[in-house]
Amino acid sequence: MHRKQAYFVTGTDTEVGKTFATCALLHVARGQGLVAVGMKPVAAGVDAAGQNADVEALATAASFPAPRELINPYCFEAPVAPHIAAAVEGQTIDPERIAAAARDLAADADLLLIEGVGGFRVPLGDDLDTADLAVRLDLPVVLVVGLRLGCLNHALITAEAIRARGLKLAGWIANGIDPDMPWPEENVTALKERLAAPLLGVLPWMDTADPATAAAHLSLP
Repeated sequence: MHRKQAYFVTGTDTEVGKTFATCALLHVARGQGLVAVGMKPVAAGVDAAGQNADVEALATAASFPAPRELINPYCFEAPVAPHIAAAVEGQTIDPERIAAAARDLAADADLLLIEGVGGFRVPLGDDLDTADLAVRLDLPVVLVVGLRLGCLNHALITAEAIRARGLKLAGWIANGIDPDMPWPEENVTALKERLAAPLLGVLPWMDTADPATAAAHLSLP
């Protein structure tokens, strides 16, 4: 892998394991001797300590302790769609602020992974969504596919949306989020035949999610 690379990580839906997969990729990079850091520009939902679980997971998986305001420029208290949470708090999500934070993080890293929120077309404001943000950042995309009923349709539609925005699908990850899903291997095979991008790995269901262990199942784009 060349130095100074960055990717935008999106998912087929919410709760498909984007953060888990992103953290696992960070561990892959660190295992190869690369300085790697993750970023979640927009997060919604905090605990009693005012922390967002996804942001904290990314910070823990990184090679160095980056400032939270760079890892996560926008963190909203309510666990709802970001444009709603922003409106409730009287804020406007500015893609330029996110791009500036990304540049600062990238300056100190060999690999920067920027995780979106929800799926690929989640609204961030009246005229801004996560697809617009990916275009503004101008990065190749890694797609996390949650293996559950409906994943084939969701994955193929998302891949079409990525291409329609002029972005490159650099690879995809199959994440075993449903231990009772029937025919998971057959679903992965169907996607391998239909997605014009490399499969970066299949993450098995884990009773205790451990990104460092899951890294053994992945490769970098």
